[in-house]
Amino acid sequence: MKQLLIALTLVCVRAPSVFAQAEDPAARLGEARALLNAGNPAAAIAKLQALPAPRDPRAAQLLGVAFYHTNDYARAIAELSPVVEQLPVDSVERREAVQVLGLARYLSGHLPEAIPLLEQTRAWAPANTELAYVLGMAYLQTRRFAEARPSFARMFGVAPDSASAHLLTAQMMVRLDFNEAAEAELRQAIEKDPKLPQAHYWLGHLAVHRARYDEGVALIGREIELNPGNAMAYYKLGDAYTRLLKWDEAIAPLQKSVWLNPYYSGSYILLGKTYLKKRQLSNAEGMLRRAIQFDPNNKSAHYLLAQVYQQTNRPEEAKREFAIASQLKGSPDDPEK
Repeated sequence: MKQLLIALTLVCVRAPSVFAQAEDPAARLGEARALLNAGNPAAAIAKLQALPAPRDPRAAQLLGVAFYHTNDYARAIAELSPVVEQLPVDSVERREAVQVLGLARYLSGHLPEAIPLLEQTRAWAPANTELAYVLGMAYLQTRRFAEARPSFARMFGVAPDSASAHLLTAQMMVRLDFNEAAEAELRQAIEKDPKLPQAHYWLGHLAVHRARYDEGVALIGREIELNPGNAMAYYKLGDAYTRLLKWDEAIAPLQKSVWLNPYYSGSYILLGKTYLKKRQLSNAEGMLRRAIQFDPNNKSAHYLLAQVYQQTNRPEEAKREFAIASQLKGSPDDPEK
């Protein structure tokens, strides 16, 4: 996230030619700007702090930007807040100050204060997708859902009131665990376009996440009817069947998921678990070894492989895999961790 937001600030980080004048402290500002543009904000800070007080508002503005690039958001806010209104309207410096102050407030968790600043930046950078993302996420986190949707729609180039906009907003909501709001968005998407790809998948995903497994199976089955090439739909269908302990039903969709996307470890892990439950230990071992090949730090894969080794009378190998699993983060019951 930070790297992406740094890239966003570069749209207004070019120094006006006035900074390159020979007269000190303007020359000092030009040198500091050059250091900042070269990726050396610490040196820029040192040069700016050496300027005599009171500082030119442009120096305070540049100092705030430099602090932002060192991840010192509190100092960035402290430097930028008093000088924003002192900078000429529509100047490069003012636009940069507003943008960086908005991002610093966002990254500091001061979302209500960040939003008006980000909205100002959007007015003169309407095509900037990174800004649309940040503003949309700020709206979501302050539960301004209706305002988030147009921001994500702008980001992906779809109409704000379209089924696609509801779907995209729902996917962003799922990332923040706003599952009830995401479900409402998805139902609106399906109402507007019953054949929209991914909408039934995500609704089924949420149903499985909330332990409504039969509902999830039906919804994901509908997604597969509309979009038979969706590898994740087959994976999630297999996941639902494993949670229902329907091991025989789980195998076919998980195999299809592997065939469509042979690089996703989750499908191999669930297949390994399914074969383990069915006592097909050789198949289970093969699937779990492949999962570890693609995701060496997956706790669930190592834990299940240890169980396979236990049941095939290989205690040393089982001990090794249990030890690896114990050192990894995540849940042994979650193939995605």
